[in-house]
Amino acid sequence: MASRSLIILGCGTSVGVPMLGCDCTVCRSDHPRNQRMRSSVLLKLPAGNLLIDTTPEMRLQLLREKIPLVHAVLYTHYHVDHVFGLDDVRIFPKYLGGPLPIYCTDDVEEVIRQAFSYAFHPGNDDLPPGVLPKLEFRRITREPFSVLGEHLTPIPLIHGRFDVFGYRIGNVAYCTDVSKIPDASWPLLDGLDVLILDCLKLGRPHPSHFNLDQALEAIARVRPRQAYLTHLSHEMDSANPPPLPPNVALAHDGLSFEF
Repeated sequence: MASRSLIILGCGTSVGVPMLGCDCTVCRSDHPRNQRMRSSVLLKLPAGNLLIDTTPEMRLQLLREKIPLVHAVLYTHYHVDHVFGLDDVRIFPKYLGGPLPIYCTDDVEEVIRQAFSYAFHPGNDDLPPGVLPKLEFRRITREPFSVLGEHLTPIPLIHGRFDVFGYRIGNVAYCTDVSKIPDASWPLLDGLDVLILDCLKLGRPHPSHFNLDQALEAIARVRPRQAYLTHLSHEMDSANPPPLPPNVALAHDGLSFEF
């Protein structure tokens, strides 16, 4: 079987780390793993590269990892830190020879069409490649679907007041931005080798994200072989990480593994 790999392009919270205006130990740290771009991953698959979410640092993330081309984009939800790098995908259709496939729910498509309305004006087809994003929306629901020849299963999650998706491909699941896992979603996490899970902070629970205790409780229930904590705020110090079980680690930008 051809190899597949996952790269964590960013594991930071919505404001990134360091955070603007903050003088805390982590934000002043020179430890490389305390430098966190907004949360996103890339799947390197036999048929091409699948990008999950387009963060504001998307261009920098792809350049850092020497990823020259994305063949499809998949969205977890429509919040700014997961969508607003979308304009920078406009170079990819030039090399693909056609629109870039965008896999998302109807509410994500609606926000993209509003936020990037200039990309959908009549007459844009006459513009040369690379001037504007040329996108082809492919609607997804809670049903499993295929991208680049791979079978993916959406994992419905609660993110504060929002319904969002995590995704499972093979025995790997990516679940960023979650404050609750619905009862019906737990079976979708059975038998995982790797779980990448939201863990914003220490201490008190947050209305929209797992804190460390909640994340560890979920990991103990799922029992993956390995878990990585992502969407980390400046409360999570990679230079002095909190005590974690042997199969749990803080993610870091650039972390990668084959599956």
